[in-house]
Amino acid sequence: MKVLVAVKRVVDFNVKVRVKADNSGVDLANVKMAMNPFCEIAVEEAVCLKEQGIATEVVVVSIGSSAAQEQLRTALALGADRAILVESAEDLTSLAVAKLLKAVVDKEQPQLVILGKQSIDSDNNQTGQMLAALSGYGQGTFASKVAISGDSVVVTREIDGGAQTVALKLPAIVTTDLRLNVPRYASLPNIMKAKKKPLEVLTPSALGVSCACTVHILKVEAPAARSAGIKVKSVAELVEKLKNEAKVI
Repeated sequence: MKVLVAVKRVVDFNVKVRVKADNSGVDLANVKMAMNPFCEIAVEEAVCLKEQGIATEVVVVSIGSSAAQEQLRTALALGADRAILVESAEDLTSLAVAKLLKAVVDKEQPQLVILGKQSIDSDNNQTGQMLAALSGYGQGTFASKVAISGDSVVVTREIDGGAQTVALKLPAIVTTDLRLNVPRYASLPNIMKAKKKPLEVLTPSALGVSCACTVHILKVEAPAARSAGIKVKSVAELVEKLKNEAKVI
């Protein structure tokens, strides 16, 4: 079984982001970049399936600038077999990314596609669902457990009321949640081996996909600074302030 995993290059989650002076976007100059944390979980799940003898090949794909090769090499060091970079310098919407991934899916014909449920930069949480709609595959989103059984995949997914278990006929799309697994660290020998693993570079035009942007960002602003809280001396004083000042009771 071939597993395709999508990964994204984002600002490292430890970095405090800054907005550009002209409010046109986030300042990425001299900022540490990393693989999206949810994508790390997706790679780990695919590698685990390979270690269990279920998956025979793990292919990772990223869409972005040539710098995204760094994150693809990281995924290769974690255990993926080969990588594909769809190189584009444009700021792509979720729909454009889904269309490009659909083209890669058509080219690679994987039995299972795993994505992080969302990226920590745009936080849209919609690429996986769009890819499922475009490809016509069943989808198991927000997965906290994945089990392959014959020609189907059983996904336990987190919902507002608790957990829901669905069975999807392969090929299928799965998006990962935080509780699915704990990603491993790449060892130095595997990092060195990853440098020799194949990495194919494609372009949107080669895949026959138009990346014309249909959404334009008007302004990006930092959140307003929160005012300091206050301490109260008694429950009675707290109730009085909630009633007369905050007017929430």
